[in-house]
Amino acid sequence: MKMLNPRRARLERRMVGSTNRWRFPSKPFSGDLLGLSQRCKALSVDLDEALKNPDRLCVSQIQKIFSETSKNKPVQSREADVILECLGSRWELHQPQLFQSDTLSKLYLMALAQSTKRPTKELESLLRAQLPGKIKERPPTKKMIISLKINDPVVTKVAFAMALKSLYLSQVEMNVNDVLAVLASAHVLQFSSLFQRCVAVMMKGLTPSTIKSFYLAGCKYKEEQLTTACEKWLEMNLVPLVGTQIHLRKIPQELLHRVLRSPRLFTFNEFHLLKTLLLWVFLQLNPKVQTVPVQETVLAFFTREGDWSSGRLSHVTDGQRVQDRKLVQAHGSMIRQRRSRLMTSFSRKYSFLDQDTGQSLVPLFLCLRLHGIIKGKNLEELRHINFFPESWLIRVTANHYHALESGGDMAHVKDLTTQAVRFGLLFNQEYTTHSEVIAIYGFFFEIKGVRHDTTSYSFYMQRVRHSDVVCEHGPVSLRAERLVKYEIRAQTLVDGQWQEFRTNQITQKFGFSKPSCKSHALKIHTVGLPIYASFSFIFPMS
Repeated sequence: MKMLNPRRARLERRMVGSTNRWRFPSKPFSGDLLGLSQRCKALSVDLDEALKNPDRLCVSQIQKIFSETSKNKPVQSREADVILECLGSRWELHQPQLFQSDTLSKLYLMALAQSTKRPTKELESLLRAQLPGKIKERPPTKKMIISLKINDPVVTKVAFAMALKSLYLSQVEMNVNDVLAVLASAHVLQFSSLFQRCVAVMMKGLTPSTIKSFYLAGCKYKEEQLTTACEKWLEMNLVPLVGTQIHLRKIPQELLHRVLRSPRLFTFNEFHLLKTLLLWVFLQLNPKVQTVPVQETVLAFFTREGDWSSGRLSHVTDGQRVQDRKLVQAHGSMIRQRRSRLMTSFSRKYSFLDQDTGQSLVPLFLCLRLHGIIKGKNLEELRHINFFPESWLIRVTANHYHALESGGDMAHVKDLTTQAVRFGLLFNQEYTTHSEVIAIYGFFFEIKGVRHDTTSYSFYMQRVRHSDVVCEHGPVSLRAERLVKYEIRAQTLVDGQWQEFRTNQITQKFGFSKPSCKSHALKIHTVGLPIYASFSFIFPMS
């Protein structure tokens, strides 16, 4: 058993000269104003001048004294010590609570230094009244008036009142709609405990409608914990959630780029991710559009001239889409005029990314793995839209051709982390099993998730015969074995923290019979839902 030291650490002071004067060793100020006064005399420093610079007083030490004595102690019904003038209002505050805020502490000490000839005695009496021991009568003090000017437009009077209320109450109810303004108020007040409570509320309140404002707040106040939480949340929800709502327009390009570069990014497949990015570009260029358009409208926006009257275009809503299809042949010119209201004035001679409008967006689309778009229908749409430079499309086509010619070997892919073909399953509460079949270069794989009980899950992939699945027309490989390098990830949110599970990077030959047809299973235990399961793989040279 470790013995506890009954003696409390004492502040040591050293005598200066032959008189009864003392000074501190080279340590931060501990709140001993009497010792500080004697030290200033010994060093021929004007204490009143020192008091005018609150930073030199080590305000944090004074705050500690007040906070320790006021902790869990109800505020006595007595007259306020300080009147704060701010935002056109006057707020009455008390000293022990006021010193929780760095800003208010400095304003108070500056006012004290300017309002009395000997501020040292004032502070000494205040600090002595806070010392533990017998009950002391509160010394009479002069009510101070301090002023605070706030330039941050985010701070509102209601939010500022909530921040001041938090000086007195440890738990103040705060909803997501108010938290941004309260955070700004806490930053102005330099009220660290309230600031961190706001950050915690924001991290738990991330939604498509709040992700932009919370992320920008994290950048503004250099709160890395908040910006990281926003990035991780968007890595999981960009495609399945944000990409289906008009709030996608608000995502900053810088944040979008960081998310696209992340190896943790979740997507159902590469074409799904491409559609999300094309929708984001469409919404940037058409700010008047206030509802999420159907996929055909977005693709039509970038379609080559001459194909606009093909009859495959759609309007923003399903009802308009049906109506348009009925009128295409009879009223084709009218339909094209209505379509043109959505179009911006960029040339159709060159691809979108080759023009000035698209040049700044090239880094975003370089993050895509276009070689992961493998369905014939999707490749046709990729060629049809006038978006990517011709050289990009030629490279994608050539890679697919060489892979098919060599029996599926992906000679163009080397790194699993940054170049793998990726697919995803979103495992929701209603599922006991969830699976999807993937066809790539004539090989067929089933990616699957299974729930064993309320907290136990497993995720794996297995090779299946083409005759066992219903699939669109495409190549079929007769090779008995296929060498695959793969990795399986699963991520879920539990109590505001992301849990991540993953296999190692595994290289395995897949056959048709057990056990070679089945991959290593990722087995996890978690209470979090939904679970974002990602399957990444490449076909190495065999």
